Amino acid sequence: MSDPIATSQTILVVGGGISGMTAALEAAECGREVLLVERGPTLGGRTSRLYRYFPKMCHPTCGLEINLRRLKGNPNVRVITMAEVLRVTGRRGDYRVALKLHPRYVNERCTACGECAAAVSTEIPDAHNYGLGRVKAAYLPHAMAWPQRYVIDPSIVGTDEGQRAKAACRYGAIDLDMKEETVELTVGAVVWATGWRPYDAAKIQPYGYGRFPNVITSVEFERLADPAGPTGGRLLRPSDGKEAKNIAFIQCAGSRDENHLRHCSRICCMASLKQTQYVREAFGDEARSTVYYIDIRAIDRFEDFYQMVRKDASVSFVKSKVARIAQNDANGNPVLHGVDTEGYHRYATEHDLVVLAIGMEPESLGVELPADVAVDSSGFIEGSADAGLKGAGAAAGPLDVNRAVQSATGAALHAIRAVHRNATAEA
Repeated sequence: MSDPIATSQTILVVGGGISGMTAALEAAECGREVLLVERGPTLGGRTSRLYRYFPKMCHPTCGLEINLRRLKGNPNVRVITMAEVLRVTGRRGDYRVALKLHPRYVNERCTACGECAAAVSTEIPDAHNYGLGRVKAAYLPHAMAWPQRYVIDPSIVGTDEGQRAKAACRYGAIDLDMKEETVELTVGAVVWATGWRPYDAAKIQPYGYGRFPNVITSVEFERLADPAGPTGGRLLRPSDGKEAKNIAFIQCAGSRDENHLRHCSRICCMASLKQTQYVREAFGDEARSTVYYIDIRAIDRFEDFYQMVRKDASVSFVKSKVARIAQNDANGNPVLHGVDTEGYHRYATEHDLVVLAIGMEPESLGVELPADVAVDSSGFIEGSADAGLKGAGAAAGPLDVNRAVQSATGAALHAIRAVHRNATAEA
């Protein structure tokens, strides 16, 4: 792979989720040269893994499709996937970036015909579905993936399976000799839009995630509900494949807790309220959703959605911080233990399935950044003192999709101003 071309007038956008795509497009459509790099094999980030947005309950494909169309038609944006930023040093106008390029083992000739996948039998965990299902070791990340190009998993490179995949490709698109490489480039400004990652629910030991199969996370439940997900949209228990009609949603799982994440992750309440409607749609009058909460944070236009869910007879609310979860070994049901603070009585309640509304932490943790970059106590990035590097979207703080897009637009304006100052200084 040839080295990415960049100059002091280039804006580097790190992260190809909804925030990174927005920042790159806003800057490029203002005439600026943009390099958009994404660590994974496709753009879209965690937004592409959602089944629906709240509060309108529409599918993310509408917003992503528009952005992809804009990207494809804009010559000012160069997109590089499977590119991991190792470090950023320097200052505005002279940022030096170390970029590790991971091999896809599939080149630009790929037509996404799928013949390589049909030729192999090895399967790997499906990252798009948070490991809930498995995919072939030659795979397209998901239906809307862009670039619309397959990926060969490194596990079959150098094996007979890899050779079968290569032989099946009629277009010469599979290159098993691709190597990992690190390149250095210089850019004028950086938009840091690396997004968020779900907090590790296994660290919340009293809830039994990883020990009890019918305790899952909110992001996993989102994939179960999606017809394109591992169960074809059926809400099935991982333990036995039975329908989960009586579901508990536990709020603040890891958030607002000095032992885990100190901050409120802001999206969790609305995500659970949205997911109760998946249960209603799946099972009608048989649906039972119980939301265990400290308080519900549904602000602005989301309050109407919250009040709508409150009126849903299939949804009940228990004001309580669940103390622990046990398991009824006879039927696999999780059993929630705690105290209902409205009435102060203890409960031990069984459910078919428990969904933990886990918090958000920044994906930027562990990356070397310039010393003048301001980072809060949770690791979210505000930006550099000289305004050359700016955090955007969920990399800057816990945000829903709408607010992440607004944040990214503002970050793009900061970056445009930064490279304009660079040009003025060089003149």
